[in-house]
Amino acid sequence: MAISSILAVAPGLSPDATKTSPTTFESQQKFGNFLKDAIQNVNSAQVQSDVMTEKLVRGENVDLHNVMITAQKASVALNATMEIRNKVIEAYQEVMRMPV
Repeated sequence: MAISSILAVAPGLSPDATKTSPTTFESQQKFGNFLKDAIQNVNSAQVQSDVMTEKLVRGENVDLHNVMITAQKASVALNATMEIRNKVIEAYQEVMRMPV
C-alpha cells in the first residue's frame, strides 16, 4: 500500500503556497463591518422584543411564553454586548498604562 503526501490532495497546505495577507485597511474594514453587524443583530433582537410585547399588551394572539423568550434573548444579547464593550475598554486602558 503506497502512502501519498497530503500535499497532493490539498496543495493549499504547502508552506510555500502564496497567501496574501489582508492590508491594514482591509482588516479595519472587516472588523468595522463585523462590529456593525453584531450591533445591528442586538438592535433587531430588541426591536423584535418590543414588537412582541406591544402585541401582547394590545391583546393580539401571541403566546406569553414566546414574548418572554424573545425578551430574554434580547436581554442576553444586550448584556453580552455590554460585557464585551467593558472588556474592550479594560484592555484599552491596560494598553494605555503600559510604559513605552
